[in-house]
Formats: sequence, structure tokens, C-alpha cells
Amino acid sequence: MNTVAPALAAGGPVIHAAPPRPSYIPPFGLRTVIGCLGMLLAVHVAGFNEHVTEIGLSDIRGAMHIGHDEGTWVIAIYEAFNIAAMAFTPWFYMTFSIYRFSIFMTAALALFSIPAPFMPDVTSLCILRAFQGLAGGCLPPVLMTVMLKYLPPQIRVFGIGGYAMSATFGPNLGLPLEAFWFEHVGWHWLYWEIIPTAALAIAMMAYGLPRDPMHFERFEKFNWLGILVGLPAICSLVIVLYQGDRLDWFRSPVITDLAFWGGAAFIVFVINEAYHPSPYFRIQYWRSRNIQASLLSLVGILAICSVMGNIPATYLEAVRGYRPIQAAPVSLVVALPQLIMLPLIAAICNSRKVDCRFVLAGGMLCLAAAAWLGTWLTVDWVRDNFYLIQILQVFGQPMTVIPTLMLATMAMGPADGPFISGMVNMLKGLANAVAFALFGALTRRREQYHSTMLLDHHGTHQLALQGMGDPINSQLAATSPDSAHVARNTLQVFHTYVHEQALVLALNDIYYILIWVCLGYAAMNLILPRRVYPPQAPSPDTPAR
Repeated sequence: MNTVAPALAAGGPVIHAAPPRPSYIPPFGLRTVIGCLGMLLAVHVAGFNEHVTEIGLSDIRGAMHIGHDEGTWVIAIYEAFNIAAMAFTPWFYMTFSIYRFSIFMTAALALFSIPAPFMPDVTSLCILRAFQGLAGGCLPPVLMTVMLKYLPPQIRVFGIGGYAMSATFGPNLGLPLEAFWFEHVGWHWLYWEIIPTAALAIAMMAYGLPRDPMHFERFEKFNWLGILVGLPAICSLVIVLYQGDRLDWFRSPVITDLAFWGGAAFIVFVINEAYHPSPYFRIQYWRSRNIQASLLSLVGILAICSVMGNIPATYLEAVRGYRPIQAAPVSLVVALPQLIMLPLIAAICNSRKVDCRFVLAGGMLCLAAAAWLGTWLTVDWVRDNFYLIQILQVFGQPMTVIPTLMLATMAMGPADGPFISGMVNMLKGLANAVAFALFGALTRRREQYHSTMLLDHHGTHQLALQGMGDPINSQLAATSPDSAHVARNTLQVFHTYVHEQALVLALNDIYYILIWVCLGYAAMNLILPRRVYPPQAPSPDTPAR
């Protein structure tokens, strides 16, 4: 029966029936919830594997007899392949299906961890970690797509909040987990800890994720040039960020070659993505003001959160001599409340009366206030002095990450999900590399500056200070009858004090920089992006378009 012709004859509007939902997207229910939670757990498994082994690298190096310089390559190689995988994952899970791809990558991630403690040398360990990073990097883009695809519109923002856990909850839980496994179980479990949780995640995904079909016909338009150029380009640039400060940046031929050839390859990759009929992500999205603001903010916010997490750990380890188990409460203060704060902020942003841009600006002000409190850091601080700073981050991190992800995803259509998820996750991983490079470069340069200034002032005012005596020498004089031995010890203690004070002043400088960066991002996100609204379930009376 033709229902369109009478409507045309009567001059009324033509209302087309809404297209049926694909068979592989089942009605929302408990089974779908279990599958989504399994995907969320798999992403946290990948995050724990990344952060725990990175934080516990010094303990792993001691157990496996690896030198410091070689150990830095273990991290750099893992992160390079981890971040590169995020850019290409959406094409592959659309081809092999979310269900099969997620389970396979989670299983590969866990299986690669079994032989890791028994690798005979650094080269074999780096190769193993490269494959493990490749598998781990494939999971976060799938999580974003699962949350946007399988959750109903009225709770989709809560799915974004769940995805945000990988940026706020997981990294802050890395230090406590490293402390627990190394101190109470054994260093092998810094690698093996993911095996039982990965098995649970696989079981949940196997039960709950829809069995969507595979599309091997997509290989007819496979973007060979994109992956052959893009993968080494991204890996090269990430290695530059992780190794640049240690190798003194462009004074090193390795860094110079990687930066030049990696940058040239990345330009070719971007041009190819702009014109290829089957791109890995669409460069054209950058024409949108919301995409520009949200992606730039995402890199900056995650870098800020990473740096603000590194400062207490660096200070407590270098100045106070804390072990990870002693510094763990500082990270737990931020990590555990996220289980409450993320759903709360998601509920606030899910109201159409709330403009998420103002929530984002409020979160940036919280982070700016935390950085301002950090400028009071002195060599007398202990673990408890950081708690107020960490509490402000409890509010600031979810208030910035969730609105940023909303600005990036809520203005897009369902077909845009895979393309935007690859771009968002690649930049999310790149933010950690940028934070690592900036923190290392700023700390080293500012510490050298303050060390030079302190020694210069000491030399300039040495005669004026002679009337105050020599407290270090007077305290050490009774420890040995050999005056030369006492003099050497006195000089060593003096330089230790200078190093500690220079490091504290350098960390203060970083806090000052973060204040202005946070204020700048708050202003930018009030001006640049347009407002987005949380999705709502379509009304039965609303015509489909």
C-alpha cells in the first residue's frame, strides 16, 4: 500500500518511516551493560599494564639487570606503538567486528605479559613490549565507540564518564598498584597482574557484546599508504618526545633524524588521509570550532593532569626518599573519589539546563587553584601537605575531561563515531608523551638554573656568611678524626642541600606555569566552542529525518 502518494495529493508533509535498527545492536538491557563494563575493564587492564610497569621501571630494572638508559627505551617503544595503534584501530574493528577484535586484543595483551619477566635481554623485551603496546592501544578507541553506539541516548553521557575513567581513575591508581605488587607479592606481578582481570574482561565481553558481522569487503579499499607511512611517523614522533630530553634534543643525531623523517612522513600521512576514500580519521573535522577547541583542550588537560600527578611523586621520591608504597596515599586521594565524582559530573552535564562549557571552565579553575597551592612547596613538605592539592584535582579532573569529550562527540553523527574515536584516543595518548617531555625538560632546565643561582649566591656572599659559622662541618666534625674526610662529607651534604632546594624551586616554577595554562584553557573554552546538548531519546511523535 502506497502511503506517500495520498500525502502528496493532499499537499501534506511526507513522513518516512525510521529505518530499522541493525540486528547486531540489541535492545538495551543487563546483557549490554555487562558487555560495556567488560570493555571498560579491558581498557583499565591496558592502562594498568602501561602505568604500573612505567612507575615500577626502577624495580624492574634492578630485578632484570637493565641499565637506566636501556630502561627508558622499554617505555618509549611501548608508548610509541600504543599511541600509533589508537589511530588505526577504528578501521580494523569496523572490519573484523567490535566483538571479535576486542576479545582478540585483550587476550593478546594478557598473553604477551606471561613471558615478559623472562626475557633474556633488553632487545627481546622491547620487541615484546612493542607488540603488547600495539594490543593495548587498540582497546580505548573501541571503548569510546561501544559507549556511544550501544548505550541509549539518555545515558550516553554516563558512558562518556565511564570512558573518562581511563584518563582520571586509571593513571592515579598506577602508583598504589605498583607499590602493592612489588612490596607484597613480587616484581613478576608488575607484568602478570593483568592476566586475571583480562580473563574476567574477556568473559564479560563474550557474554554481553553484540555479535556484529565482519566486513571483509572493506579490504578492497584498504588504505595501505596511510598505515605504511602513518605508523612509523607516529612512532618516530612519540620516541622523540620520550627520548628527546635524555639525548639533549636536536644535539643528538638520533632525535634529529627521527624528528625530520617522522615529521615528513606525518605530513604525507595527513595529506593522504584528507583525500583517501577510506581514511583512518577525517582531517576535515578540524574545520569545526568545537572539534578544534575540544581536541586541543583534551591534549592540554590530560597533560596538565599528568604533570600535576608527577610533581608529588617526584618530590617525595627525590627529596623525602619515599618508596612507592609510602607515596601511594597521595595518588589514592585522587583515584578512589573518581568512582563517585565521574558519575556525579556526568549527571550534571546530562542536564540540558547545564552548559558543559561552564563546567569545564570551573574544572580548570580548580586545577589552577591546586597549582597555586603547589607554589608554596618547600623542602619541609611531607606527604600530608599534598592532600589539599589532590582534593582540588578530585573535582578538577572529571569537570574538565567529561565536558571536553562531550564537546568532541555530541556534535557528531553516529557514522562519525569511529573516525572521531581514533583521533581523540591518539591525541589522548599523545598528551601523556607531551607531558613526559615537558615535565622532563622543564624540571632539568629550571633545576640547572636554580642550582647555578644558588651556588652563585653562595660564592658571592661567602665572606658575609663566615660569621654564622659552618653548621654542616661542625655537626660532622665528631664523626671522624680525619679532617679531609670530614671536608669531603661536608661538601657532599652541601651539594645535596643545593640539589634538593633547586629541585623544589624548579617544581615551583612548573606550578606557576600550570596556573596560567589552566586559566588560558578556561578562557578559550568559554569563547571558542559552541554549546552542545546531551542527547535525548527520540520522541515517538518526532518525525525521523
